[in-house]
Amino acid sequence: SSGINAEYGGTVLNDPALYAQWLVDVKGMADRIISMREALKSGLEKEGSEHNWDHLVNQIGMFCFTGMTPEQVARLTEEFSVYLTKDGRISVAGVSSRNVEYLAHAMHTVTK
Repeated sequence: SSGINAEYGGTVLNDPALYAQWLVDVKGMADRIISMREALKSGLEKEGSEHNWDHLVNQIGMFCFTGMTPEQVARLTEEFSVYLTKDGRISVAGVSSRNVEYLAHAMHTVTK
């Protein structure tokens, strides 16, 4: 419930050691997402994509609009089992060093 969440939040924010650790953890998550955005853009370039993928690294947050069409998104799902919203929004939090090359290959294939 929201009451218990507020209690936990208050505990973390009011304890200097917990707050310091929380800041480190948040920074680590943000840095990982940034590095996955960069790795995806780099992977697309290595695949030979001629599209401009700068928007992948210029956006911020856990989600990213890829600019892919609904048809391209459908191909990603059908041919590569990559799931994202029909408007091309992908969860960057779900991208990892283990799957980023596969994702770049799949995105390149459907956007050629």
